[in-house]
Amino acid sequence: MTSTIVAPGIDTTASPARALVCRACSARYPLAAQHACYECFGPLEVDYDTAALARVTREQIEAGPQNLWRYAALLPAGQDPATRVTLDPGLTPLVAAGNLAAELGITAPLWIKDDSANPTHSFKDRVVSVALTAARALGFTRFACASTGNLANSVAAHAARSGVPSVVFIPGDLEQGKVITTAVYGGDLVAIDGSYDDVNRLCGELVETDEFEDTAFVNVNVRPYYAEGSKTLGYEVAEQLGWRIPAQVVIPMASGELLTKVDKAFSELVEIGLVEAPAGGWKVFGAQSTGCNPIATALHADTDTITPVKPTGIAKSLNIGDPAAGLYALEAVRRTGGWMDHADDEEIRAGIRLLARTTGVFAETAGGVTVAVLRKLVASGRLDRTAETVVFNTGEGLKTIDAVAGQVGPTHRIKPSLRAARDAGLLG
Repeated sequence: MTSTIVAPGIDTTASPARALVCRACSARYPLAAQHACYECFGPLEVDYDTAALARVTREQIEAGPQNLWRYAALLPAGQDPATRVTLDPGLTPLVAAGNLAAELGITAPLWIKDDSANPTHSFKDRVVSVALTAARALGFTRFACASTGNLANSVAAHAARSGVPSVVFIPGDLEQGKVITTAVYGGDLVAIDGSYDDVNRLCGELVETDEFEDTAFVNVNVRPYYAEGSKTLGYEVAEQLGWRIPAQVVIPMASGELLTKVDKAFSELVEIGLVEAPAGGWKVFGAQSTGCNPIATALHADTDTITPVKPTGIAKSLNIGDPAAGLYALEAVRRTGGWMDHADDEEIRAGIRLLARTTGVFAETAGGVTVAVLRKLVASGRLDRTAETVVFNTGEGLKTIDAVAGQVGPTHRIKPSLRAARDAGLLG
């Protein structure tokens, strides 16, 4: 069974959302706190009134706030600013990456969508703002999540600002930077002796208990609303490019949900007439760590069977061994003519350094994965060097500083004298 809390509820007079619909069998349910279909146990997502979405104009969006709530008319909750639980994330930089393009042999415009500029320095602020705004409307009084780190940071910070208690569950081997940047907000932080999949399984059990009936687990019982926040990345990219969709996007994958929602955002924008699809459509590319690559492995084997794995490697934020949206990520990549690949730890470290050296963007390990995979896609010919491409960096490098700490440092060490500077070659 799945917990369902209905009161007081999403305001459907303001929200374009109308129901939850099963992605597998299309069964429909009310806008409640429910994440799995009672008929087939498939995942649920938010279904919208297309006519309501079609009334949204570019001018309306451009006149909105300088954050993700400029897209409120396209989201399931938060149309009234007074109802929002938010750090006001969004409108993060779209960085021109000409130096990186030149180094990789890409001749078309290359962009980095840098979501490390969000308030807790990852894209998770988007999904949490939308999920917790819906959770407040549904009557929840405590916030929670299962997290590999970035989500923990965001839930704890949102709860602190809104004055709501939080309880966050993480794997016990999480990077210390992410532990500290969650604990500092003062909520309950529970480290579990196990992997993220173990943590997620426990949270799925806790949500069914009486003791947690007042608790919104952003990626469990309110997951359909949480996932919708990822669409704002796609909306922003299109708006920042002058209301057009890039020909190619490269997106990191953990559960696979971010990739599916960016693709969904592009489809929605075309469907409601805010943009035109590029000639030939757009292609979606996925990036995983070699230490946790079940979705990419399935694609390479030309199968729909995604075999769960026990995650290893430094890209802990992508370490979901049993990805909930893996099948839907496969569908999006195949439908658009894209591809997936993976990168090992040394390739990830090299990707972090390459991105920093060529763009001034210091990415966490997930960003290193994405850049390393971008390099592979170009080398293999899977990615078109002559087509405009956007690469997604989802988090800040200071959170995973240990990944490159042993590889970078002072290039010179000298005495404090002019002679020492000259002897070191610093004067030319």
